Amino acid sequence: MEQKGEIVMYYSAIYASPIGPLTLCSDGEYLVGLWMEGQKYFGGTVRDQMEEGPDLPVFSTTRNWLDAYFAGKQPRPEELPLRPLGSDFRQQVWAILCSIPYGQWITYGDIAKLLADKMGKSSMSSQAVGGAVGHNPLSIVIPCHRVVGASGSLTGYAGGIEKKIWLLKHEGVDMSRLFVPKTGTAL
Repeated sequence: MEQKGEIVMYYSAIYASPIGPLTLCSDGEYLVGLWMEGQKYFGGTVRDQMEEGPDLPVFSTTRNWLDAYFAGKQPRPEELPLRPLGSDFRQQVWAILCSIPYGQWITYGDIAKLLADKMGKSSMSSQAVGGAVGHNPLSIVIPCHRVVGASGSLTGYAGGIEKKIWLLKHEGVDMSRLFVPKTGTAL
């Protein structure tokens, strides 16, 4: 792991997807970022500059993973060498996201309950979970698009609500219980 003040070299590549260009980011060995164009917190976990490095093996592996995903196959996050940068709490939330099956969804409250149980607490803030989900640096791969509000509200997607809907429909999610709120963080 990097030491405080140490400069880490990051590399980027672009992947052309059906939902627009995706920026891939690596430390040279691991995938540390995958962001959609215009995404909130784009590149937020990478403190140093990125330079183009499209020929890295990790990018080839990620492109193959994304090709499979967009072809309707069901690749799993653990098939990629991932190293998302974030606090221990965020890492725990992202680990739960990785366990959400393809084509299914979970609520922020469900994740909060899972974390509270894991930590031996009586409760956990859904809002804190929402912050960790929103700062996920590996969109699509760590499937934060599979998280919805308690009532089925399609809230809080940093990549934009239209992309969240596209990804859920692509995975064959039954959208009949989900809805776009009239106001709130999704708009």
